[in-house]
Amino acid sequence: MADSNNKWEDNTAGSFYVDKDCIICTLCADLAPHSFKESKDETHDHVYKQPETDQELQAAKDAMEQCPVDAIGDDG
Repeated sequence: MADSNNKWEDNTAGSFYVDKDCIICTLCADLAPHSFKESKDETHDHVYKQPETDQELQAAKDAMEQCPVDAIGDDG
């Protein structure tokens, strides 16, 4: 389970976030490219835009459920 106290600082403010357990597998960016992408320093994935549509929200939830290390959280 993702820990909001351990989230990456470059996550965009909002309910979804990626914590520091991320192994940069890019699955989240593949499943929800409108919300997740690789960090500029290429060390982790992060939320660059919070989901705005029902489709984006479902994609972000799918990414969270399929994250192999449970590094995606949703405090919403």
